[in-house]
Amino acid sequence: MTEVQKKELIEIAVKMTAVSYVPYSHFHVGAALLAKNGTIFTGCNIENAAYSPSNCAERTAIFKAISENVHSFEAIAIVGGLENEKGEVEIKDFCTPCGVCRQVLSEFCDKNFRIILFDGKSTIKEFLLEELLPESFGASKLS
Repeated sequence: MTEVQKKELIEIAVKMTAVSYVPYSHFHVGAALLAKNGTIFTGCNIENAAYSPSNCAERTAIFKAISENVHSFEAIAIVGGLENEKGEVEIKDFCTPCGVCRQVLSEFCDKNFRIILFDGKSTIKEFLLEELLPESFGASKLS
C-alpha cells in the first residue's frame, strides 16, 4: 500500500464523519475500507435512541462491501471526533475500532489487514489487525 493510497483513505474517512448520524454522543466516526480489488467502501457511525441497534463506521463499511459480494480487504482508515459548538467535527486524537468492530474485521480480514488511524493533525498510526485483536475468536475455533 502506497503513502498516496493511505492519504486517500484518510481523506475519504474524514469526509465520512460529516454524514454520521450521532444525535446522542455527538462523536462522529468515518471509515474508508480498501478492498483488494481496489474498490473503496465507506462507512459512518449511525446511532439509535435504544443504543444497542447503533452501528459503527467500520462495520457499516464492511457490511456494505459484503452486501456487494466483496470479501477480500487490504486496509481501513478510521477517524473520529466530537462536534464543536458550531456543529463541526474536530478530529483531535486517534480513534481506534471498538472491540465489536475488531471482531467483525477478524471475521472478514486476514492477518495482513492494515488499520490506519489519523490524529487530525499530521500523525498516522498503522496496525495489523492481529496487533489490535490478539488471540481472536474465529471460525477455526468452531471446527
